[in-house]
Amino acid sequence: MDHNNAIVLAMFGTSVESALPGLLHIRDQMVEAYPGTRVDIALTSNIIRRIWRKRAQDREYRRNHPDVPDAILHAQGPLAVIANLQDAGFDSIVVQPVHIAPAEEFVDLTAYVDGLNSIQTMKSACNPFYKLVIGRPALGTFGDRYPYADDIKSAAQALAADARLAEQRGAALLYMGHGSNSFPSGGVYLQFAAEMRVRYPGVVIVIATVEGFPAIDDAVSRLQKSGIKKVLLKPFMVVAGSHVLKDMTGPDSWAVFLEKQGFEVEPVMSGLGEQDSFAGIFVNHAGDAAADAGIVLR
Repeated sequence: MDHNNAIVLAMFGTSVESALPGLLHIRDQMVEAYPGTRVDIALTSNIIRRIWRKRAQDREYRRNHPDVPDAILHAQGPLAVIANLQDAGFDSIVVQPVHIAPAEEFVDLTAYVDGLNSIQTMKSACNPFYKLVIGRPALGTFGDRYPYADDIKSAAQALAADARLAEQRGAALLYMGHGSNSFPSGGVYLQFAAEMRVRYPGVVIVIATVEGFPAIDDAVSRLQKSGIKKVLLKPFMVVAGSHVLKDMTGPDSWAVFLEKQGFEVEPVMSGLGEQDSFAGIFVNHAGDAAADAGIVLR
């Protein structure tokens, strides 16, 4: 029996136009890998979706920002996108989270998928989905099918260019992650940073998060002990959105704080999703989820 297959890229999203390439590049990479499979974007943030819908109704905004695609302007949440695909006849769907860590956003998205999979009609042929599965975030998740340590190693390998740039600049590499105040994701970030240091021993590599642990104070302490005076400051986020503009480089930001501590700071204003190697992680994870479920992505 033939099945209609689709991929849903579930992203938190961004309201910053200059940050959109971080999201759209991942979409483009997925389409390139599977040109015969429908790929739709879903934004998980209610606030960000409302911002884009308001902009979509603003003729002047549309005129001044012709490059913003309809996939963003009229973005829906994951449940709505999945429902629309099912209504259009797609019965085999891979939901690929565009998240860094297996934290709150991923747990919530998994709950959506599990909830939909719990629907069992009287006749199995009438079930809404033949297959509905979820992929892994960039740094992996729990379970032994795909050890998370391997995913962390893959992420570190994908970011070799970051380490090279820091080495060329004679600088430490400080990543700014999002983190969480409601989910203990700090250990995953620290293990990633440790893997980066093992892989690129010639560079001082540190990570801190906007929310939760590890905090910027912890990173500064490590940097001070290293004796290095220059810092390459880069978002460990899919997009260079509002957190980058405000928390990383704004008036009351990490960059200002680091300069007050005596460091020379060079910010990198691009998200990880803009890098082919990192965007490819999400493509690979979607492929893994599909293969495990017997879904053929073309």
